[in-house]
Amino acid sequence: MTAQDLPLPHSSAPGARGFDQVETWVFDLDNTLYPAQHDLWGQIDARMRDYIAGLLNISREEAFARQKDYYRRYGTSLRGLMIEHGIDAHAFLDHVHEVDLSTLEPSPRLAAALEGLPGTKLVYTNGSERHALNVLGKLGLDTHFSAIHDIVAAEFHPKPTEEAYLRFLRAHGVEPTRAAMFEDLARNLEVPHRLGMTTILVVPPTEQIESRESWEFEGREAAFVDHVTEDLAGFLETLGG
Repeated sequence: MTAQDLPLPHSSAPGARGFDQVETWVFDLDNTLYPAQHDLWGQIDARMRDYIAGLLNISREEAFARQKDYYRRYGTSLRGLMIEHGIDAHAFLDHVHEVDLSTLEPSPRLAAALEGLPGTKLVYTNGSERHALNVLGKLGLDTHFSAIHDIVAAEFHPKPTEEAYLRFLRAHGVEPTRAAMFEDLARNLEVPHRLGMTTILVVPPTEQIESRESWEFEGREAAFVDHVTEDLAGFLETLGG
C-alpha cells in the first residue's frame, strides 16, 4: 500500500511503511476505535479531576492542573499518582471508568472492516480491561480482538514509555516489523515506529476537542507517523480490499 493508494481523508508520509508484511494489528481504545466526538474522555477526565481533588483535599482547579502535569510527565495521571502519592491503582481505575456509554452505538462498518484484516487484532490501552470490554461491547466489536492489553497487564507502565511497549510485545509474541499500530496520540507512536511498527494516527475530522490539551495534537507531521486518517473504518476497508 502506498500513499497514492489511499483516498482522502487519509494521507501518508513520503516513504511511509506499508502493510504487506503486517500480521498483527494493534489498536488503542479511547478516541481511536470510536470517534473522539463522543467525548467519553471528557467524562474520564472529570472523574480523574474529582478523584484527585478528594484525595489531596485541593480545589478542582488545582486537581485539574495536577492531573494534566502528571499525565504529561508520566504518561498517565495514574502513574503520576502512584509515584507521587502511592495510591491504590485499582480503586482509581474503578472510579474513573464509571462513565456513561449511552452515546456509543454498534459500528457494523468498522466490525466488517476489522473482519477483513488478515492476521491477529489486539487492543492496547492505558485504561482498564473492564473499560475496554464495556466499550467494545457497546460498539459490537468484542468478538473481533484476540486479546486486550491494559494498564494492569503492563504492570502500570504506560504508553508512551519504551518499557511499556516492550512488555506488550513480549506478552503477545508480536514481531514489531510485522505489526501496525493505530493511535489517536502521535506521541504514542514514536517508540512503536522506532521498534519497526507501521504507525497510523487516527484524528477527529475537527481537532478541537474541548477536553484535550493542545499538546496532545502535536506530532501529526512527525517522521514517526507513517499514515494519518480521519476515518478508521474507511482506512481499514482500503487495506482489507
